[in-house]
Amino acid sequence: MRARTAALLRRLAGPSAGLLASLALTSAALALPACLEAQRKVDEANALRFQARQEARLGNHDRVCDTLDEVGDRYDDARDAFEQCGEGIVAIDLRSELRGLRIAKKINRCD
Repeated sequence: MRARTAALLRRLAGPSAGLLASLALTSAALALPACLEAQRKVDEANALRFQARQEARLGNHDRVCDTLDEVGDRYDDARDAFEQCGEGIVAIDLRSELRGLRIAKKINRCD
């Protein structure tokens, strides 16, 4: 069942598949309040990434950059919360997401 859930999360997540698979495998740790907060921050970051893509599609450059900055803030908060609840390996996965975010900012000329 756990492998099935991880496979489903990978298919649904797209670029964040590795991160979500790690989260699915650490479901016991997610019971901790800090881990729940961290998961919420990751979910918010994913929603904001979608919003940034929509803004880019509409050509609203300033809003894209602002939204990508918010995504970075959410990932930083999530990384801190995961480290606080003892899930350092997920915090490491977030570094790759932050790298992808830096690339998105460079592509959109946000820096």
